[in-house]
Amino acid sequence: MSAVALILEYIKLFYVLFKHWFRDLFHSLYVGPKFKDLSSETVLITGAASGLGKGVAERLAQFGCTLVLWDVNETDNARVAEELNSMTKSNRVHAMRCDLTSRESIYECAKKVQETVGNVTMVINNAGVVSGKTLVNCSDASIQRTFDVNVLAHFWILKAFLPSMLEKNHGHIVTIASGAGLTGAAGLVDYCSSKFAAVGLHESLTHELHALKRTGIKTTVVCPSFIDTGMFEGVKTGILFPLLKSENVCDLIVEAIRTEQHMLLIPKVLKLGLIIKSLSTTAAQIEAQGATGLHHSMDTFVGRR
Repeated sequence: MSAVALILEYIKLFYVLFKHWFRDLFHSLYVGPKFKDLSSETVLITGAASGLGKGVAERLAQFGCTLVLWDVNETDNARVAEELNSMTKSNRVHAMRCDLTSRESIYECAKKVQETVGNVTMVINNAGVVSGKTLVNCSDASIQRTFDVNVLAHFWILKAFLPSMLEKNHGHIVTIASGAGLTGAAGLVDYCSSKFAAVGLHESLTHELHALKRTGIKTTVVCPSFIDTGMFEGVKTGILFPLLKSENVCDLIVEAIRTEQHMLLIPKVLKLGLIIKSLSTTAAQIEAQGATGLHHSMDTFVGRR
């Protein structure tokens, strides 16, 4: 490639980047967010019996969505569905036990949903597990379970429900990942790895949908730091990354869905962290995590009891 052609390619690249940057800035300053109507959506939420899954389900139910709640905890999941149906005075919320560590269970449950409820138009892959142990102390079964639930289940769920979205060029894929999917941390090697994979799945799928000209299917990835759902009970947090309130996180997730936000980082300081990471050396990143206490944040971890 000649020098002139190379320069033209760079000019084209920077033109596209700055065009979108200025467009987004204009919209944020003068236009404001546009909220989409969710009343006709059929939404699948995994890990819906507690935590973020339950909180998001409670909020979406108020917009008239049809909800399909999946959780391995059949009793609590059914209770959530019953409460939401009572709250909305409807029968639009359906509970189903699904074991996300089993591909067969996922496909079986997906088939049942399509036969009894209809085509799912929004998938919220929320379910997650964490071991909270150093790599050598993680059992093989624990590592396998972390990847089964945190990322592999996403693939099987998408393979089950994405075809109908592709056919109609309409849908929304929401990936509840983590700030741990953007930078590594001690005591979370298996968890961070699975969440990095979830973020990569989101980014790659976004590009693939555009390459297939299926821009009617939106994608949103959510990357929060530690949340007070009980999943990270006992974790030590610092001033930069305080324990997030699950109520606030749920509100932000639903807002991101309604405005079709591509990436939601909570707290916003994670954006600064991404910039610093891209500009600094590994040695600097290691020293920074040590200085902020992140190296020992999992020392007192006990997890959900």
